[in-house]
Amino acid sequence: MTDRPTPKPTVRAPAWWKIALEARAPFEFGAGIAALAPLLAIAPRGDGHPVLVYPGFGASDRSTELLRRVLGLLGYHAVGWGAGRNTGMRPEWLAEGAAQVRALQREHGRKVSLIGQSLGGIYAREVAKRAADAVRCVITLGTPFTGPAQATNAWRLYEWVNGKAHRTGPLRDSVRAAPPVPTTSIYSRTDGVVAWQCSIEQPGRLAENIEIVGSHTGMAVNPVVLLAIADRLAQPEGRWQPMQRNGLRRLAFRAPQQPVDFSVFAPAPG
Repeated sequence: MTDRPTPKPTVRAPAWWKIALEARAPFEFGAGIAALAPLLAIAPRGDGHPVLVYPGFGASDRSTELLRRVLGLLGYHAVGWGAGRNTGMRPEWLAEGAAQVRALQREHGRKVSLIGQSLGGIYAREVAKRAADAVRCVITLGTPFTGPAQATNAWRLYEWVNGKAHRTGPLRDSVRAAPPVPTTSIYSRTDGVVAWQCSIEQPGRLAENIEIVGSHTGMAVNPVVLLAIADRLAQPEGRWQPMQRNGLRRLAFRAPQQPVDFSVFAPAPG
């Protein structure tokens, strides 16, 4: 009798109960507003350098308004990407994004930090690779930069708008590689849109993962995320270090998960 090979497990999009938990997002927004005063009291102050924020798929700069307002109050020059609604990856736009970053650097005389929510994090990572000399750090929020394309609950809508070309090709391979600048991936294991395993970076001298508890759509307004962003941006330029989970940080941020070896998984169905 011939032994059958053990089927490989599959990385799937988040389960229905995690999708249901996305209903937390309005409450996270309310918490972000309510926590604004204490957050500003305990968060480290900024040094005035420019911060460029990219919205997620289907969203515009309005979705990152609270985040940018908080960063402005902390002392940063925070700006939106100014390209309207993010409808998908546009490889031809990346050169324009790099030019935008270099223009901000020239205007302010300082390197630019990039923050991206979900798909906006892909833009942040790819622009950083093309303008690394002008980028101070990259922070992504629930960004699926590794794993199968179908391990999100938005992939059917994304492919309806953009087709299937994103699944393969040079850009997809490039997305998996970390930028050559300090990079922080903030993720949640209760993310209802993106499988959290797809947001785990190989930690190292210039890369780290920070786990929070929260929804996918509410990450840019979650007060714990806002505190993590403030902590990461406040590091002196050229002296970036991964977050040390000590003191209050141990209470706010869980121990990060290890990167996932996707070679042991079967392709997701679809």
